[in-house]
Amino acid sequence: MAAKRNIPEAWKNQWSKFMFNFFDYLPTKYEANKREWSIRRMIWDFKDGRRSGKVAELVARQIRAQFGSLCDTITFACIPACTAVANAIRYEEFAEEVCRLTGATNAYKAITIEGERLAVHENQNGKNIESVHIIKFNRDFFNGKKVLLFDDIITRGFSYARFACEIENFGAEVLGGYFLGRTLLK
Repeated sequence: MAAKRNIPEAWKNQWSKFMFNFFDYLPTKYEANKREWSIRRMIWDFKDGRRSGKVAELVARQIRAQFGSLCDTITFACIPACTAVANAIRYEEFAEEVCRLTGATNAYKAITIEGERLAVHENQNGKNIESVHIIKFNRDFFNGKKVLLFDDIITRGFSYARFACEIENFGAEVLGGYFLGRTLLK
């Protein structure tokens, strides 16, 4: 039996903030109807940089509806993809367009992926070794900022909470997060 994960209180605090997802994402291990397949393809296309403009419009519309005239006081930050190349493909133009449409400050250049390292993860099936990225932050950039986070998919929220806590360690206030899709766990 796998040991229960000891969840940090700081993560629970992040989860108590608003977390808005645009779509429910059904993993491929489940049969899907036509709409679920359409959502899958849209999310996959976004990850490959093919739907940046349309998704940016969707996200910007929600930010404007939620924050109105306060949009220009917000900093928009994307939780990085797994590699520098994937991150640029997925988020560079997207973040620029969201910020153009809302007046928010773009944090894209304040977060970089410097390289990769091996990580060992323990799970129910034993140990799993995989390559992970090293994220570098411009700490001064985030100090005093009100930050809105974005990620393409949220499953359990661990990456979101970890990233939000890191940003807050630099003096920012994370307002909450937007997610293109939320994984449905059955």
